Amino acid sequence: MKITILIDNNTHSKVLYKEWGLSVYINYNGKNFLLDTGASGKFLRNAKRLGVDISQIDYAVLSHAHYDHSNGMVLFFKNNSTAKFHLRENAKQKCYHEAKFFHPYIGIKRGVLKKFADRINFLKDDFEMTDGVYLIPNKKEGLDIKAKPAHLMIKENGRFVYDRFGHEQSLVFDTPKGLVIMNSCSHAGADNIITDIQNTFPGKKIYAMLGGFHLFCLPDSEVKAFADRLNALGVEHIYTGHCTGDHAFNILKETLGEKAVQLYSGLEIEI
Repeated sequence: MKITILIDNNTHSKVLYKEWGLSVYINYNGKNFLLDTGASGKFLRNAKRLGVDISQIDYAVLSHAHYDHSNGMVLFFKNNSTAKFHLRENAKQKCYHEAKFFHPYIGIKRGVLKKFADRINFLKDDFEMTDGVYLIPNKKEGLDIKAKPAHLMIKENGRFVYDRFGHEQSLVFDTPKGLVIMNSCSHAGADNIITDIQNTFPGKKIYAMLGGFHLFCLPDSEVKAFADRLNALGVEHIYTGHCTGDHAFNILKETLGEKAVQLYSGLEIEI
């Protein structure tokens, strides 16, 4: 299994773009997967420079319905004529950010879901895309408590309420070393997500967790408490970036040590 970070907030290269967003390419058992498309078309430019042919993607996944993961979807469809894009049914919800005087829209570009309806597969439950590859929704209740400090909202019945992240899902690969979980922002809490996956696949070892952890907006004490919870779960490798934030990553590193690796555009991971 080979994982390539097509775009992240950070880059170590003068020829690869970075942006507030995430896109990940995965080659697994001879099949090609794409998780998210970043906040623009820069994921596609980086893919070309990294030798990743988007036209050859077999399965595409949207981790959740925010712009910084979905804004490149139109370009994906223009460059790939066959792969289905797998979304949660609740990705049809409209997502907003809570500001002082108004609620800016932060969801999937309007019209995209309708225009490319024949290319989109909406999911309600656990789903096996192909042998050993699963899409698992958040299962913990009361996730709106996670949305409040991040000011993330949805519109329901004409009113704004804190998001419960029913539009978020984890991409899970079953490898000889154990399960590899990918969740681009982990709004439900990476520790909660890992526990969900453990309960969904009883007896399976969790080898790695990859994604953003949405820690940039939390105080240091909460980040440290999260790091302790994450460490106690016994996952061997933690690959994180994007909305984790550089400062929070340094706090994680103090607790997790060599387990923790920071994502950047162009990072390649072999499992």
